[in-house]
Amino acid sequence: MKRSGLRVLVAAFALTVFGLNFSGNEAVAQTGKGVKVLTLNGTDGMQFDKKEFKVKAGQKVKLTLKHTGKFAKQAMGHNFVLLKPGTDLQAFASKANMAASTEYIPKSEAASIVAHTKLLGGGESDTIEFTAPKKGTYPFICSFPGHYSMMKGNFIVE
Repeated sequence: MKRSGLRVLVAAFALTVFGLNFSGNEAVAQTGKGVKVLTLNGTDGMQFDKKEFKVKAGQKVKLTLKHTGKFAKQAMGHNFVLLKPGTDLQAFASKANMAASTEYIPKSEAASIVAHTKLLGGGESDTIEFTAPKKGTYPFICSFPGHYSMMKGNFIVE
């Protein structure tokens, strides 16, 4: 009985020291000084594997987008674009469709963008770091033409 109690104590200590948080079915690691480390996967089936993230206002965020598919970015590119609350997603996506030269990040909409990754093809990944904005719900999308209606979610800042 003493050994199982000791194992629980050691496990609790390790979780505290290594900063692992369990949110729903996903493990989200925190490293260093409160950096929230997040991973988002995009598939050839035009899907993100997560529809929601939760972070604290002012927290440092390190987000890695992984394109787990096989198609080239010209055919099935994916990115992560975090937008300000109230952004008209359809209007943003329409402008993004015309922005191939800037990897579907429309320069005219820079004021609506909080953070974004580069455009990725199958097997590629990109990591970005940013500070979580003020409290609110921020939509995120893939801005590759035709993807935003299926590849979207909410970035909740508490």
